Amino acid sequence: MAAHIITPPILESGDHLTRDEFHRRYCERPDIRKAELVEGVVYVASPVRVIHGVPHASVVGWLYAYHAKTPGVQLGIETTVRLDAPNEVQPDACLWREELGGPRLSADGYIEGSPQLVAEVAASSASYDLHAKKEAYRRNGVQEYIVWRVLEENIVWFRLHEGEYVSVEPDERSVIESAAFPGLRLHVARMLAGDAAAVLAELETHPGG
Repeated sequence: MAAHIITPPILESGDHLTRDEFHRRYCERPDIRKAELVEGVVYVASPVRVIHGVPHASVVGWLYAYHAKTPGVQLGIETTVRLDAPNEVQPDACLWREELGGPRLSADGYIEGSPQLVAEVAASSASYDLHAKKEAYRRNGVQEYIVWRVLEENIVWFRLHEGEYVSVEPDERSVIESAAFPGLRLHVARMLAGDAAAVLAELETHPGG
């Protein structure tokens, strides 16, 4: 008698799925490291190249340093976030404070709702991070959205204002400070230059509240 072969469910970029069906298929595909549902469309990530991995590590290190010295701030790294019915994402990094109306933890251990701050590393301006995903974050009230465009060698910081994202420009020292998280300051030029010590020093000079 032939053995019964269990075929794993299909989960491919471009699939149009409900969030429940996406989550079911994703959970049954341990071979897939990262997949997201953005505006009802599936995006399956490619293997991670150095061009993404190094900036990602820099962003995580910066946010972790702030999280470590700022009570009440939660940090998630590639954590599943259920924004709304057509969106289940895994942002590269996110920060939230539950007491300020942040997301909640679901019964099955995922984030439900919108973090106050999300950071993503994008290969280029053509990435869905700057299009469909940006729209999903905006509509769901993510207060600040940071995108490191590695090919363009720039960092864009969006802030929600009257329901729309506006780009925040660095000050004369090339520094941007978060409105949602006082003391979270990014020296943009130093981050782009890979000067981790200077980036972290900016946090120490201006401690979080």
